[in-house]
Amino acid sequence: MNAISQVRSGPTRPQAPRRPQNAGNARQNYERYLVRAREAQLSGDVIEMENCYQHAEHYLRVMRGEGNDRRDQL
Repeated sequence: MNAISQVRSGPTRPQAPRRPQNAGNARQNYERYLVRAREAQLSGDVIEMENCYQHAEHYLRVMRGEGNDRRDQL
């Protein structure tokens, strides 16, 4: 066995999960996070509810075209 084959046969790094190509547009993500927030609220998970509402708010800003405003102010 030579040095090259030893390097290739070593342990592999775990790869990070990839985002699906069809993850949806901003409106679909906005609606999805609203649904998830309401489900979390019904189950009593206040932290998950707030997290989902924050994500929904992000996608609302993206839909309004306000996503790049902060970069312009820096």
